[in-house]
Amino acid sequence: MARLILKSPYLKCGGNNSVSGYLRYIGTRERVELLPDDRPPTRKQEQLVRKLVKDFPSSKKLDEYSDYEAKPTKANASAFITRALEENWSAVQQSDGYMKYIATRPRAERLGDHGLFGDEDGVNLEQAMDELDHYTGNVWTHIISLKRGDAARLGYDNARAWQNLLRANRNDIAAAMNITSNHFRWYAAFHDEGEHPHVHMMAWSTVSGEAYLTKEGIRNIKSQLTNQIFKQEMLHTYEQKSQSRDELLREARRAIRHLTYEMVQSICSAPAIEQKMEQLTGQLETVKGKKSYGYLPKPVKKTVDEIVDKLEELPVVRECYEQWCALQSEVENYYHDKPREKKKLSQEKEFRQIKNAVIQEAERIRLGDITFEDADLSDHDEPEQLRGESYDCWELRQIIRDERLLLEDRDCAVEELERLAERGDAHAQFLMGRLYRDGPLLIPDRQKAKRWFTQAAEHGLPEAKYALGKLLLADDPEVRDTDEGIRWLNKATENGNHFAAYRLGKEYLKGDMVNKDTKRAAEWFTRSAEAGNQYAQYTLGKLYLTGQGVTHDRTQAMDWFSRSAVQGNQYAQFFLEHQNDLHDLRPPSVMLAATRLLYHVSRIFEDHAPPHSSAGLQVDRKLRRRIQEKKIAMGHKPDDHEETPQQDMGGMTMGW
Repeated sequence: MARLILKSPYLKCGGNNSVSGYLRYIGTRERVELLPDDRPPTRKQEQLVRKLVKDFPSSKKLDEYSDYEAKPTKANASAFITRALEENWSAVQQSDGYMKYIATRPRAERLGDHGLFGDEDGVNLEQAMDELDHYTGNVWTHIISLKRGDAARLGYDNARAWQNLLRANRNDIAAAMNITSNHFRWYAAFHDEGEHPHVHMMAWSTVSGEAYLTKEGIRNIKSQLTNQIFKQEMLHTYEQKSQSRDELLREARRAIRHLTYEMVQSICSAPAIEQKMEQLTGQLETVKGKKSYGYLPKPVKKTVDEIVDKLEELPVVRECYEQWCALQSEVENYYHDKPREKKKLSQEKEFRQIKNAVIQEAERIRLGDITFEDADLSDHDEPEQLRGESYDCWELRQIIRDERLLLEDRDCAVEELERLAERGDAHAQFLMGRLYRDGPLLIPDRQKAKRWFTQAAEHGLPEAKYALGKLLLADDPEVRDTDEGIRWLNKATENGNHFAAYRLGKEYLKGDMVNKDTKRAAEWFTRSAEAGNQYAQYTLGKLYLTGQGVTHDRTQAMDWFSRSAVQGNQYAQFFLEHQNDLHDLRPPSVMLAATRLLYHVSRIFEDHAPPHSSAGLQVDRKLRRRIQEKKIAMGHKPDDHEETPQQDMGGMTMGW
């Protein structure tokens, strides 16, 4: 259960409605005497409790009423009566019977002549009441409550602590109420009542009609105060003060990481999902305009939801979602009055991105796009050591890559490498290009990377020609040059670089940077595949299955899949194992749909995982800052943080 309770009714001012009496009441009524639990309530209290419950049925939801029902004592009766009266002040002040009870309440300790406090010390009660008597707008009467144990443990069992808290957060409360900071007026008083000590806060705007408070605003106020009150305990929730609890959460997070890794690494065959994806593909044929979940007709949305629910049935997704729900409940425990309800994955707002991922994949199937499962290509397409490398370059490269050495020594090696590159060493120039392109010892700078790659390429280094071609085809507008990129890839292929031929095949098949030409793409893939490129062999296999750029030939497809699988390509192996399903009704894109969706799901789970600890939060922020700096250095705008259509995840490229 949430430990902070916030109620925010409001009172109308103007006409015959005056709220100054409420201000006097909260400022002068004080904590009732705390009586032993075993003393029963008085007959008068019992009668008043019954009347309050009858007149105000919602008062049964108060924690004080639950306490009274569990233990009908004099103290609990008094606590409930007080809260019920305060929560229903507008109606109460119209009743002589209730007002007579209020007038005879016992009194005790105060901050001074009264218990009010506000922005400044020394609140003048009569002046404040007069101010409210002449006010014509709405006044909100926030009631902020803690359980006795929490208040005592956290030091919020006294007026001074609450005064400091509300003063420190008054601007955030004003913002939540849509009140300009210098228009915000408020008074509050602390009531050390029974098992639920609480604060009454009257708040309004000096500009009548300016203030309004939505449910979201109430949530924001509650969240802000919770963060402050439970700050240390929430840090302990992340760091886990309790070792056993710490181990539990570590295991849960470890499980999520492992499960998302499994999603990335595995290839999923799920006929039920494939069938639904084919259904969605057909439905999208009739959809005009933007193909995003929010714009789809209800029947199409229903199909999308069904696909997400089918995804949830996959053991790896179900287990990961359960772990995520457990961790999320742990964090949200501080903010919500009720335990977090576990919803179907398709109905969980945190994961609505999955729905658009489903639509995106179905649209690719509909358009007949061929995907390239080659995210690990970057691990293989540029060799670490090049033939003909000088000893000086080799020695400096060994120092630069050795993370066991002091950073100062490695930086000195980079400086020496740059001097070697300036003297015309093509291999040193190529390595300087990579350091400026990838880091980490040098701040990424695509312009400098282009300069060094160009020098190495002009010296005839085939690997530099390929690297330069890739760089010029990148998204960075400062270096992007499509024609030059294609030209350098062609030069690299003339030197026998089959990775360059594979990239050219992709470009002609996609048609984003050059005119789409499936026949020419197939020729480049064939050239690369015959040179032994497993990614080209795999892609060529899919082209023969679909008849794109080549004649449909199932035997040829299986032959290319076999050559690719021998080199360890798990996707080629997948199609070999499921070749009996490869017919016109089950094209390759449909068979891979579930696998591709798992990649989307894994990324989304990682993005929405709760933080590990307070230290982990700091590390994550630092990492995000470094990534942002790198993106800016690469030419992205400072606020360019949107998820791009292409996401590299594990073993496949999500997109082209």
